Amino acid sequence: MTHRQAAFASAAKTIIENLEKRGMEGYFFEDSASCTDAILASIPEGSSISWGGSASVKESGLMEKIKEGNYELIDFFSTSDPGERKKLYARAVLADYYLMSSNAVTFDGELINIDGRGNRVACLIHGPENVIMVVGMNKIVSDVNAGIDRARNFAAPPNAKRLTRQTPCYATGRCGDCLSPDCMCNQIVITRRSGIKGRIKVYFIAEDLGY
Repeated sequence: MTHRQAAFASAAKTIIENLEKRGMEGYFFEDSASCTDAILASIPEGSSISWGGSASVKESGLMEKIKEGNYELIDFFSTSDPGERKKLYARAVLADYYLMSSNAVTFDGELINIDGRGNRVACLIHGPENVIMVVGMNKIVSDVNAGIDRARNFAAPPNAKRLTRQTPCYATGRCGDCLSPDCMCNQIVITRRSGIKGRIKVYFIAEDLGY
């Protein structure tokens, strides 16, 4: 374990203890490979799984393994038809597992997420039986305000580039507090506690993942 990974492990230990106080579970891994193996071992074959297009989930290699496995994947990225996508959104709410990341996680165990359409944070809040978060240690912040700043100024601009959204942050690289039609910060959700104990599981990886 490198010194950087050791520091990450110490930080994760503190955060995981605070997540437990908030009805959530946390786990720490040195690399994506060991993390994805652990996640797959926790999901029974045949389970229905959906996701919100998370870059962290994709970069970790988890989504590739899910697609190769024996699961019912509810993937609204598999079609561009509005009617079909609407049906897939509805099915995602009933999934056994929902895969996502978090725009930020505080040392005190709070989750900060922004969303444009709201489908991702909607499934975080209610619906799928289990929510699995894949979080790189680059997303750890000191407090909620720092988390909101990170989500708006460090997560939104590269996501705007990825999704070709015509927002001020696409052009300038920083949040313009916009009200544009393509705004990705329509919903800002702070999860301070899980009402269903253990429903939300956060898998921390000692890597830089996502935005």
